[in-house]
Amino acid sequence: MEGTMDGAAMAGKDSALLGKTGAEPRAGDQEEGLILAVETSCDETAAAVVEGGTRIRSNIVSSQVAIHRRFGGVVPEVASRGHVEQITAVMAAALEDAGVHPRDLAAVAVTYGPGLVGALLVGLMAAKTFAWVHGLPLIGVHHIVGHLFAHRLAGGPEPPWLALVVSGGHTELIYIPNDHTFEVLGRTRDDAAGEAFDKTARALGLPYPGGPQIDALASSGDPERYAFPRSWLEEESLDFSFSGLKTAVLNLLNDARQRGDGVRPEDVAASFQAAVVEVLVEKTVRAVRRYPGVPVVVAGGVAANSALRREMDRRAEEEGFLWSAPPLALCTDNAAMIAAAAWPRLSRGWFHGMDLNARANLGLEAWAAGDGVAAFPPDDPPDGRRRN
Repeated sequence: MEGTMDGAAMAGKDSALLGKTGAEPRAGDQEEGLILAVETSCDETAAAVVEGGTRIRSNIVSSQVAIHRRFGGVVPEVASRGHVEQITAVMAAALEDAGVHPRDLAAVAVTYGPGLVGALLVGLMAAKTFAWVHGLPLIGVHHIVGHLFAHRLAGGPEPPWLALVVSGGHTELIYIPNDHTFEVLGRTRDDAAGEAFDKTARALGLPYPGGPQIDALASSGDPERYAFPRSWLEEESLDFSFSGLKTAVLNLLNDARQRGDGVRPEDVAASFQAAVVEVLVEKTVRAVRRYPGVPVVVAGGVAANSALRREMDRRAEEEGFLWSAPPLALCTDNAAMIAAAAWPRLSRGWFHGMDLNARANLGLEAWAAGDGVAAFPPDDPPDGRRRN
């Protein structure tokens, strides 16, 4: 079951979190593989129960969008406070909707980076407390890996595959040869694509979050009205750069304002969006040419953008590759994707200890190598603990 909840709806939903204390960590029924996952890396308080890494039993998201809209963007301290207020009830609702008791679980998974450190700490402390109380192993998950695995919840491809991750804080091209290896082919050198959407929306006077607002406004605009720059960087580079595009939009609006000229916001939005989408898709196609026959998954909040999906359809048909994206509800932050990403770690027997801490700038490579893993099979230690 998937759903969203507000504070009133969640009042009193914390009884399922009560239980014994001080139990030794144990792996639950791994055959069924029920994982309770928690996600609080930014402004969504989320918890989910997923079976076997693919079947969503519950997926609860408490959104703070209405709160942060007043400020024109996410305020970290406000986000942290919101998580504190909602986390217990959200976790209880996830268990209740799934019809699951803590004793049925195999593990607890939680995002511990990257993200807003205060927000991460709220979810991490809640997950660690729950795992300790109920004697369950803890699996710390990299937020971007969650986005990478969201497509698995909708029957997406098995490895190997290529991923374009586009969100408010990240823009990366990643090659995934197996469930445990992530090769970053390119990443943004400045602004992420989602960040550029939000800043352009703010410049146009649109409410937060900016991505959906730009998408809607652009639908009635001319994408060729303004020739905004496309940054291709070095010839062979798969990196991205959107700061120049953002600056070009701001300069256009400022110049028009100083001259007293009018601009059609619809045309600005459409021209901006066309520039972002062209670069994202072209870089993805270049990656596909390096790995012919490998399917592509587009993930992250910007994966919901309608122009991006249309252009991916067009280029995929031209180039002869397959691509997919998670359902719109799984493109934005949620905890079901964190459970999906934790499943390979559960199967592998890699668990974190109760000393796991939030990592605002957690690197993908470090996580894949076993950052912070405290328990593991003797014949499969993390890279940093291999014996000669």
